[in-house]
Amino acid sequence: MDNSFIRAASRSGLVNEYYFSSKLAQVARMRQEGAGIINLGIGSPDMAPAPEVTDELTQCASLITSHGYQGYRGIPALRKAFAEWYARYFSTILDPDTEILPLMGSKEGIMHISMAFIDPGDEVLVPDPGYPAYAAAATLAGGVVRKYDLTDENGWLPDMDAIEAAVNERVKIMWINYPHMPTGAGATRQLFEKLVIFSQKHRILLCSDNPYSFILNNDHLSILSIPGAAETALELNSLSKSHNMAGWRIGMLAGNKSYINTVLRIKSNMDSGMFLPLQAAAAVALALPDSWYAGLNEVYSRRRRYVEELMNELGCSFNSSQSGLFLWGRIPGRYRDAEEMTEELLHSRHLFVTPGSVFGENGRRYIRISLCADEEQLSMALGRVRERVDTKQI
Repeated sequence: MDNSFIRAASRSGLVNEYYFSSKLAQVARMRQEGAGIINLGIGSPDMAPAPEVTDELTQCASLITSHGYQGYRGIPALRKAFAEWYARYFSTILDPDTEILPLMGSKEGIMHISMAFIDPGDEVLVPDPGYPAYAAAATLAGGVVRKYDLTDENGWLPDMDAIEAAVNERVKIMWINYPHMPTGAGATRQLFEKLVIFSQKHRILLCSDNPYSFILNNDHLSILSIPGAAETALELNSLSKSHNMAGWRIGMLAGNKSYINTVLRIKSNMDSGMFLPLQAAAAVALALPDSWYAGLNEVYSRRRRYVEELMNELGCSFNSSQSGLFLWGRIPGRYRDAEEMTEELLHSRHLFVTPGSVFGENGRRYIRISLCADEEQLSMALGRVRERVDTKQI
């Protein structure tokens, strides 16, 4: 019985609980009841950071001087490490003092940007399919979500002619995300050039969310490398996927110093700085050699082969050129939609994969399978799909 008597703010009714929050709670309940669920639904890296990263964390945390409040802009060493990382891999020069803002994970940056730039009634262009947090943050900030279509036929890239025809003066922000989640599609420099010209023409803040560049992808492309982007673009990045540090919550925002300062006005009222040892360890992670990324991708390449086999066994079609932590596949015609298929897999095979409808209407006939499980788990998943199994024995 709910005996609360304080009415929630109206904004709390504008968004639903995040899909993975409620679904993982269901998976946990099923496990408590004895079901051996294999979780291939979420992109939480299951491998450890580099040893030198955790060594730095431990050493710094042992110092008595490491436990006080930190500056709101992050320590200079971390901003410098982010700037060197961008220069090395993205051919993008950033001023570490004014054009980089460390974040407690890039997800908070989505909310901070939305709070900093959206007034009630402003419109926000959000990809469909796309990361649900873009729409949720825009809605909570009082904005109006306008989805733009990404389709298989167009390589999961925006149709700039269609967007141009539909844009109006109320559009304030456009979100892009390449390499794309959930489809694994990559962008081109030519597309980014068109997007920068479009954002300049219509005075739109172009927000690029770029956390998947290092997973099964060698084309490291930043929107900020495009001439003129500094006028209208911001970019988020993260160590969650590239360095196996998802739970550490370390990200960054890069762009024009005036935009950074605007976001800082919001952020500085919402936290009191990041734990110093986390920042010091992150700086070490950003300086890791190319061999770190190569070793990571060797593991993901092996896992990817299992997941491709799994997609084939499920009768799904997919583009083998995808990058990132997932494989995105179109479901067979015998299913009404992806949710029907994923619920069947969960209850008859004890296998959790994500329905594409979580990411928008254009994902309704697709599923997403994570690579964040070891080869033993992936082999077991294949076995469950290939053979009729008694789930009571799993």
